[in-house]
Amino acid sequence: MQHRGEIVEAVVRNSGYSITKLADRLGKSRRWLYLVFENPNVQLDHIIAIGKLINYDFSNDIQELKNISDSSIYESGIAYKKNDKDVTYWREKYFELLEDYHQLIKAQQKRGAL
Repeated sequence: MQHRGEIVEAVVRNSGYSITKLADRLGKSRRWLYLVFENPNVQLDHIIAIGKLINYDFSNDIQELKNISDSSIYESGIAYKKNDKDVTYWREKYFELLEDYHQLIKAQQKRGAL
């Protein structure tokens, strides 16, 4: 049986990608990443997320990934650390909701004052 964590660790270390930077981009701690390395049965979505960040296709190394098509990987809903576009989108969304909330409060105050 393959030890997925060891495979991931070897690839990450050979990639030259910083463990700290990788953990940060995943939105996880360095400790979490080290636990991934120690886990023989790392979840496939974690492996795919790591592979995307370091630009590596683990399907050549991990048999279970050979059966997953590229389109299903993108549809799997893997959560990544937000990029700038995501941050901007959610900031704008927050401001819109905040403005709607303020309008609602003003409307309720007018109704109560009338």
